[in-house]
Amino acid sequence: MSEQKARNVLGGELEPCGIDPPAGFYRTGRCDTGLQDLGNHSVCAEVTEEFLEHTAARGNDLATPVPEFGFPGLEPGDRWCLCAARWQEALETGQAPPVRLASTEENALEVVRLADLRAHAIDG
Repeated sequence: MSEQKARNVLGGELEPCGIDPPAGFYRTGRCDTGLQDLGNHSVCAEVTEEFLEHTAARGNDLATPVPEFGFPGLEPGDRWCLCAARWQEALETGQAPPVRLASTEENALEVVRLADLRAHAIDG
C-alpha cells in the first residue's frame, strides 16, 4: 500500500510552510493534518502583529513562548499553520493574515472558501 501525499488547495503537492520555528500540528514544517489534529491546522499563514493581537484577545496567545511544549512564540513574519476556523474568524473581523496557497492543505476548504484564501494569497 502506498502512502498518499497531502495536497494543497490548488490541487498540487503540499509544500513546506515554515521551518523556523517548525510549523504544523506535527511540527514537520508542513500544514498536513490527520486524525489527531482536531483543530484542522491546515492554513499556512504569515502572521502579522494585528493577527497575533486578534488571536491573543480570543484566548490563543501565539506570541508568548511555551518552552515546556517546545514553542518559541511567534513574531510578525513567521509562517505558521493556523486552524482553519481561527483564520476564518480573523477574516470575518478583518484581521486575516496573508496565506501561502501552495502550503495550505486542501482540508482547509472544509472551513474556508478558496476565493477568500486567494484574496489573501502571497504566492499568486
